[in-house]
Amino acid sequence: MITIGLIRHGTTEWNLVGRMQGQMDTDLAEVGRLQAERLGERLKSETWDGIMSSDLIRAKQTAQTISDKTGTPIWGLDSRLRERHFGQLEGTTLDDRLNRWGEGWRELDLGMESDEDLLARWFSFLQDLEAGHRGKKVLIVSHGGYIAPVLEHLMGKPVESHLSNTSLTVIKRDISIWNCLLLNCTAHLNDL
Repeated sequence: MITIGLIRHGTTEWNLVGRMQGQMDTDLAEVGRLQAERLGERLKSETWDGIMSSDLIRAKQTAQTISDKTGTPIWGLDSRLRERHFGQLEGTTLDDRLNRWGEGWRELDLGMESDEDLLARWFSFLQDLEAGHRGKKVLIVSHGGYIAPVLEHLMGKPVESHLSNTSLTVIKRDISIWNCLLLNCTAHLNDL
């Protein structure tokens, strides 16, 4: 058994202007830092054993803020938790994509990482996590384009809502079955 709290990093300047980040390294915006602080305050009343984070700066900053607020130790950074690689789309806005590749840009092969490759990264990470932390409660700070396909695979159904910045999703593994206890919760942001 293991309980995992999946957290999407706080908002970045690129999120605010609609620029595709992928694996490009971008800092949190001021609002993203506030979101991470609010999530940290919320998590103070819960018990989590440790935090693992993507090694991209926006995730690291979110994880560090949560750790500072809660005292939960950061167990490590892992490149397998990085956002999906979006190939030629990284760094572009919707207008850029339309100007370069036209309306059908979504159907083109622009070098985006496949679901199969992304899930292979996840399962490699999960195997190591479970080997070292079985029975623990672990927060994982990652990215929306990574968390959504992982959840869809584990739950066997699509995630119907866009995962919000600093949203918390809690999943628990009992033997071979994953249960989703909380999905895309942003109650900590209600007054922002």
